[in-house]
Amino acid sequence: MAAAGTKRKHQDDDAAAPQRPSSSHKAPKTASSSQHHPSPTSSSSSPPFPRPAKLKATTSSNPPPSPPSSAAAPSSTTATTKTETETETTMTTTATTKTAATLEQQLALIASSGRTPFEQRVWSALCGIPRGRVTTYGHLSAHLGSSPRAVGNALRRNPFAPAVPCHRVVAAGMSLGGFKGKWPRDGEGITLDEKRRLLRAEGIRFDDKGRVLGTPWVGWA
Repeated sequence: MAAAGTKRKHQDDDAAAPQRPSSSHKAPKTASSSQHHPSPTSSSSSPPFPRPAKLKATTSSNPPPSPPSSAAAPSSTTATTKTETETETTMTTTATTKTAATLEQQLALIASSGRTPFEQRVWSALCGIPRGRVTTYGHLSAHLGSSPRAVGNALRRNPFAPAVPCHRVVAAGMSLGGFKGKWPRDGEGITLDEKRRLLRAEGIRFDDKGRVLGTPWVGWA
């Protein structure tokens, strides 16, 4: 009777003891630490602020475009302007070289003319007057230390006109003036009609009274 009571007590103890899980059952996985859990300090009435998503760095095989260079390739307009400028510079240099060569030729002709020293001085001074400009008999005579009439007579006997430009000398009032008159004499000098025509061809303008517009040139060194 005592043995039966002891056996029954062991059965009751086994039923009351908790059963251990079998080794074939796995423990449930815990939540990943990367999952978001609301902060224990945050209010239950407002949801937590979402964390900004991390930008995933991407690697591209193509390099990023480089910023535009400050020295950009010249446009067609710039290239055209540059070409025109170079052309004008070349033309100016050519004209200057040609003028210098012409001046040397004129002075050589004057020096070999066998005329008086005063006439050669007057004609040589004419070669310094630029194309498209005029001076007066008074300014030319002052430069030479002579008189306007003596200068005019030397111009009238100029055998190298119009290459040696006596037509670029006018009277004090900017009228054509001249000591030669309407017709040439002995093949020397030029007429007033020729003088007017040559000056017009060089760009000289006249007023309605036939006077040269502009100021006299006095640029002798």
